[in-house]
Amino acid sequence: MSDYFIYLASQSPRRQELLKQIGITFEMLLPDTHEDSESIEIPLPHEKARAYVERVTLTKSAMALSRLKTRNLPWAPILCADTTVSLPDSNEGEILGKPVDAADAKRILSMLSGRVHEVLTTVAITVSPNKTPIHLTQISKVQFSHLTPEQIETYVASGEPFGKAGAYGIQGLGGALIPSIHGSYSGIMGLPLYETAQLLDRARDSFI
Repeated sequence: MSDYFIYLASQSPRRQELLKQIGITFEMLLPDTHEDSESIEIPLPHEKARAYVERVTLTKSAMALSRLKTRNLPWAPILCADTTVSLPDSNEGEILGKPVDAADAKRILSMLSGRVHEVLTTVAITVSPNKTPIHLTQISKVQFSHLTPEQIETYVASGEPFGKAGAYGIQGLGGALIPSIHGSYSGIMGLPLYETAQLLDRARDSFI
């Protein structure tokens, strides 16, 4: 896939690393300063995690397409992705986003402690300016160890929980808190590589 060029509409350094891992050449298509991406990430009333992550990803995809047109950039497929963490069917934890502060990070980690949660990542690729993006959602199950208050305090103090859905990063110190996963390690990081490669193949076929 090394001959494939796309735009990446994500600021996540982890997604950049993962795309490089499978040999994808890309250019960043970052938001303008006036774009309000944070409001998009506010869950709607009674919204379930899968509906949430798909809505956010497709909305960001539409914004990225508008951005490309406004900047008069040459056409290439646009990849967008979003990740959320969920304690399914749990009123207090249906959608666990990025912590707003240290207290919120501790609250989220306390909820995850000793429980199995889901990590949902939706990947969307805009293959044509006039077509709805092709997309899929990958879901992994993650077992968290029982965390002591001291462990939570130490982990939050490391700074790693911030900017990450579910207040942890499996590719960093958070990996030591997770005894097992069922699903996609790269998906938990933020970009499931197998599924992304399948979408990229479909996008390539649309131009043949």
